[in-house]
Amino acid sequence: MNKNKIGFIGCGNMGSAIISGILSSKLYDKEQIIASAHTKATLDRLSSAYGISVTLDNTEIVKNSDIVFLAVKPFLYQSIIEEIRDSSDDTKLFVAIAAGISHTKLHNFFGKPMKIVRAMPNTPAQVLEAMSALTPNEWVKAEELKTVQTIFESFGKAEVVPESLMDTVIGVSGSSPAYVYMFIEAMADAAVADGMSRNMAYTFAAQAVYGAAKMVLETKQHPGELKDAVCSPAGTTIAAVAKLEELGLRNAIITAQRCCTAASKEMERS
Repeated sequence: MNKNKIGFIGCGNMGSAIISGILSSKLYDKEQIIASAHTKATLDRLSSAYGISVTLDNTEIVKNSDIVFLAVKPFLYQSIIEEIRDSSDDTKLFVAIAAGISHTKLHNFFGKPMKIVRAMPNTPAQVLEAMSALTPNEWVKAEELKTVQTIFESFGKAEVVPESLMDTVIGVSGSSPAYVYMFIEAMADAAVADGMSRNMAYTFAAQAVYGAAKMVLETKQHPGELKDAVCSPAGTTIAAVAKLEELGLRNAIITAQRCCTAASKEMERS
């Protein structure tokens, strides 16, 4: 069992998903985790759901943690860091989870050298299937980065990437569960239109997507090769594939995802 104490400043969807994933994986005990939030109602929810310590005082999180997750909305980063800055020193390791908050911005907010790992997980952390990207600043030691990576790998997969790719990561994995949920919902809608019950339709559609993704990861075959293997000559699948091409599925996905990445880059510049 790891001896580090972990603190969370902010526990919305992402913070809660990470806490749930860490505890489900049993990498840390609930006694090793403390979290803060803006309202007592949120703290009561966290305490009831996870049995962790909670507080309204963000400085208490920093003082009582070795690793501090900053899991608040991007527009709150400057004010939160100004609040905790005097309680922070180079013995603490910060993990910043936010789109558009670069290492340069984080350094300027703290006003002094701090060990920071930028991270971009996604909400499937809650079911131990997250995809996370990590990028450390110059003051993070190799063993500290490995500790953070181990935490993220406790609830999914995690890769270290250069900071220049973080906006791309947001498009391809950080935000993409939303696109996939839309795809599953649309598949289910079609099945319901053809007579299947709603609950059954969601099960069939979601399991098909899950199984297809697992095939890509485990077989290491090119997605196009796997697609071709399903498409029999003059069959039902190729008819559907042809219609999707006609309607511009690929272009819609590429355009939307690059729009997401562009929005992240714009946040970096602002």
